[in-house]
Amino acid sequence: MYLTGQHPIVPSPRLVKDVTHVAMAFMRSEIFNEHGRDEWQLFTSVEETREKFAKDTKIMVAIGGWGNEEGFREAARSEKGRQKWAEGVRNMIDKTGADGVDIDWEYPGGNGEDYKRTPNSAHTWELTNYPLLLSALRAALGPSKLISAAVPGLPRDMLAFTPAYIPSIMASIDFLNIMTYDLMNRRDNVTKHHTGIKNSLEAIDAYIAAGVDPSKANLGLAFYVKWFKTDPVARRNCVAHPVGCPAALMEDPENGADLGKAGAFSWHDEVPAELKVSFDKALKEGTYDKDGYFYFDAEEDLFWSFDTPDAFRRKVSQIRKKRAIGGVFAWGLGEDASEFVNLKAANKAVQLWRGGRVDRTEL
Repeated sequence: MYLTGQHPIVPSPRLVKDVTHVAMAFMRSEIFNEHGRDEWQLFTSVEETREKFAKDTKIMVAIGGWGNEEGFREAARSEKGRQKWAEGVRNMIDKTGADGVDIDWEYPGGNGEDYKRTPNSAHTWELTNYPLLLSALRAALGPSKLISAAVPGLPRDMLAFTPAYIPSIMASIDFLNIMTYDLMNRRDNVTKHHTGIKNSLEAIDAYIAAGVDPSKANLGLAFYVKWFKTDPVARRNCVAHPVGCPAALMEDPENGADLGKAGAFSWHDEVPAELKVSFDKALKEGTYDKDGYFYFDAEEDLFWSFDTPDAFRRKVSQIRKKRAIGGVFAWGLGEDASEFVNLKAANKAVQLWRGGRVDRTEL
């Protein structure tokens, strides 16, 4: 589970007894390039977080996140920079008592937040230097500390995760958290499930084909809702075929800026007032098409994509049967507060996966 500063909420111990790893998100990547830093602040401490989970749960610190790439780039450019950065991470772990780190340099090689402003050709050097940064980190941390990496879920973004680079990447890390969510985003021009079974399998298969041991690949679950504006000219076609419907232009074609035609909110967030009526309809009238849950609101030209508890159970069960993946993770734990109905569904799915008894008190 990712535990985020935006929603730092942990439910009762019985609901998190199956959680094996917690990644506290985020520390920024650039702070490890600073000289003499001795304080490593998060939204809460590793020690306080550890007290809320089972005693054998590993508590990790997630570094980076969406749009936070410059610190990684500065460090990765040279051997000296990589060593200094890795030593900074080691000092942080020593100071905080964390069991390891999750590296969220999500788009090495390009296609990140700045992809319209800076061409991918300017990031080609990252393809070879990303594994070198991980190698320096492993050397600094030694074999006993955990290193995981959050990695793209769309094949078009897997520039650094090909057969040419995967062996050297996997030599340094313990497992991948494959972000099988946001698989529709504002760069797309037709609607699709943002975290469907088919596109999740495509992501997992791409990593396996590149050389990742399936047991080191984790499936991502989204404890949040996404919505997208559709093209009103195509409304009639969208009613007939909501999945594959033309979307509105959602980002500036020049600089990639968000045009406000797509968005997301967690289950713990207050639903934006202008979306509440439509979202209520999505909850009541949405459809599951064997790939994911969705709803098209023809009055508002809105396409909704999110997982229900039933969808979580189906997804984990079906993907586990098809691929021998190592586990599942979610973004993020507190995003499912306060009822934690999706966490309960994920717990049930994992318990069935392990062949154990389902804890009926959670249901």
